[in-house]
Amino acid sequence: MPSVIRMAFSAAETLSPRLAGRLALILFRRVGSRLPVRPDERATHDSARVGTITVNNKNVVTYQWGTGARPVLLVHGWRGRAVQFARLIRELRAEGYTVVSFDAPANGSSDGRYTDVREYVDAMVQLQRLHGSFEAVVAHSFGVLGAISAVANGLDTNRVVGISGVAEPGYLLSYFGQSLGLGPAATAELGAAFVRRVFENEPDALSRFSGVQNPLPASVALLLFHDRVDPVVDIEQSEQLHAAHGERSHLVATEGLGHRRILSADLTLDAVLEFIAAPLPVAQGRSVERR
Repeated sequence: MPSVIRMAFSAAETLSPRLAGRLALILFRRVGSRLPVRPDERATHDSARVGTITVNNKNVVTYQWGTGARPVLLVHGWRGRAVQFARLIRELRAEGYTVVSFDAPANGSSDGRYTDVREYVDAMVQLQRLHGSFEAVVAHSFGVLGAISAVANGLDTNRVVGISGVAEPGYLLSYFGQSLGLGPAATAELGAAFVRRVFENEPDALSRFSGVQNPLPASVALLLFHDRVDPVVDIEQSEQLHAAHGERSHLVATEGLGHRRILSADLTLDAVLEFIAAPLPVAQGRSVERR
């Protein structure tokens, strides 16, 4: 976070932690500049069948690659877009899967400036109405929080893959508060303002979207990837998810792949394809693999 912004929030917090928290909420909910389509993603992006759905009065762009009977849903993270999964999309298509995805509100080519986990879940539910049950849901970063919330609440699949994932909404609030240099009181006010604004003071709103407190159904297998030096989301988040899902979870801990390169790494692609194709149950104990 630029030092001038941190200085401004430090001054606001000195005057009033509540004021600083309420001001921080504006930045917290805003996604920011759109991630461009990279040159190596362009052909995949342009080959998709493009559609739209409406989420919270925003036009959301959807994508489909292929027309087979085995759809796989891909869910990008904060300030992301569907085609970040370009290499995985090509691999899945080569194996005969239909790939379905979307640019979340305020991301990619979709409308809006703000979004939250509820809008991610809404988009996923609408795509299931269009495409039926998913062979698997593969999600990245913030998208993991949305995917686990959606499946825990009825989205139909037997397999979830979480890459560099967030387990707890509270983690995001704490991380953002730290990036602004906020103290505990102002960070708590940020969380309270978020619940008031987004969840209309719903009791236990944050815990309802926790992948730890509300894990996947017992029939759903979970494969997790996370880099040990991820600079964006601490691996502790995936470790919490792994612990919460018992024998049906497998965690691959990598070294040197960061937060985004891990999406297109060969070891990720190979393991995801094997996981989706394998008969259930997939997990063979609560193992942590290091690559």
